[in-house]
Amino acid sequence: MSETSTKPDPFSAVVVLSGGMDSTTLLAHYAMLHYRLTAVTVDYGQRHHREIDAARKVAEHYGAEHHVVDLSGIGVLLEGSALTDSKVSVPSGHYAEETMRTTVVPNRNAILANVAVGAAVARRAGVVALGMHAGDHFVYPDCRPAFVKALDHLVQVANEGFPTPHVETPFITWSKTDIAVYGNRIGAPLGESWSCYRGGDRHCGTCGTCYERREAFRNAEVPDPTEYIDDVTEFAAP
Repeated sequence: MSETSTKPDPFSAVVVLSGGMDSTTLLAHYAMLHYRLTAVTVDYGQRHHREIDAARKVAEHYGAEHHVVDLSGIGVLLEGSALTDSKVSVPSGHYAEETMRTTVVPNRNAILANVAVGAAVARRAGVVALGMHAGDHFVYPDCRPAFVKALDHLVQVANEGFPTPHVETPFITWSKTDIAVYGNRIGAPLGESWSCYRGGDRHCGTCGTCYERREAFRNAEVPDPTEYIDDVTEFAAP
């Protein structure tokens, strides 16, 4: 295989689009940079299935090619997580509380990212984009810089000789507030995004991810387009 044939397209990105606030802003970021966009959403059996519908709306907003990958059967193997196991309750409280460990889905970002990597290699895309940020570092080991560095190395090794993308995480050092500010500034459709882990008709406002969302908009001093069941309860940071 010639050198030319193994070069990926540097302005083509496969974006892991959960449908949440971070990945919505991520897709907006690469759309603003005029990348050719493929959005990948993974159904891994999450109880907050509504985020998949949100992802469809966000991808449509940007005219991105969108694929929902059905891995829902894996959910039964990921027991013990509040997001995939109906026997485990979704905790309320501050997103940095120790109780939020029950929302960890084993190896989730590795699973999602590697689905996107396969798509990127096949499509000769130069970038696989993930939306983790600094606020995730408290609880989720697969959102930390060490994970991203190891993942990018794995991608290079696993696809040697083929058009190999790089893993990009432009928000890895940002707070959720930074994302709210930036998403608002670049016109990301944050009102279409979905965060609540409880997955009802409205955001509950008190699960960790809802509270983080509420706090981010408040601290960013930008309008919050979200309707919450409870938008008044406050939780102290641990």
